[in-house]
Amino acid sequence: MGEATGGASVGGATVGASVGTTVGEATVGATVGEATVGAPAVRDGAAPPRREVVSFVRRSARMNPSQQRSWAAHRAGYVVEVERGERSTSVADQPGLDLLGLFGRVAPLIVEIGCGTGHALAAAAQDRPEADHLAFEVFAPAVASTVGRLAAANVRNVRVVMADGVEGLTRLLPADSVTEIRVWFPDPWHKARHSKRRLVSRDFADLAAARLTPGGLLLLATDWDDYATRMHEVLDHHPAFESLSRDRYPGRPLTKYEARGLAAGRTIHDLAYRTRR
Repeated sequence: MGEATGGASVGGATVGASVGTTVGEATVGATVGEATVGAPAVRDGAAPPRREVVSFVRRSARMNPSQQRSWAAHRAGYVVEVERGERSTSVADQPGLDLLGLFGRVAPLIVEIGCGTGHALAAAAQDRPEADHLAFEVFAPAVASTVGRLAAANVRNVRVVMADGVEGLTRLLPADSVTEIRVWFPDPWHKARHSKRRLVSRDFADLAAARLTPGGLLLLATDWDDYATRMHEVLDHHPAFESLSRDRYPGRPLTKYEARGLAAGRTIHDLAYRTRR
């Protein structure tokens, strides 16, 4: 991933590896969910086949001066470097993350896929200090903004992996290890020809179910009606999940992205599911 250097090794991953502001050849949007989609159901111990369809778009990786300062000052405390696959956003086969080494404690683990610039992530970490928070985001400027926001709030129970969230769930975390998975406003890919790029699919649901603990939660939000319908089609009848309240999740703050959706007249859909095990 670009010119990664330095950083302290922690349980097979490196915290605070320095990454140039151009970060290889591929980065993606701040608020889009960044996980690869279309992956077959994952069996523990088996590497998933190579996947070409991803749910994010490629954008400039250039950081503004404020982001560059945040990256230089705070990456060491928050960013976890992992071994890369063929793409700069992919994750190679490797030992799973040493969560005890990363967080210094044993605690419930909350995973956010596509944390963007960290508004919801920082709020969640402050709202749930008893939990550890692991976020996946592939857009380097967004990660820089996130670590600056976390540092300003003096939040210490968060780590960020700059990589594809589905590959991270697949290769970095074992079965039954995650208490909650949060997916706030993934890219809607609302054109019919792009629908295969959507993050939420049966394959993603299978993976989430495998990684969640018994009684673990999958929480989602979208401001696109047809995507909400698709989420319900995938998850309402999935054998591993039971549907919960569709009220707004109380720990989810109003972000700029959501505010833009509301200003455009779109309806916000909140979905919550719990594993049946």
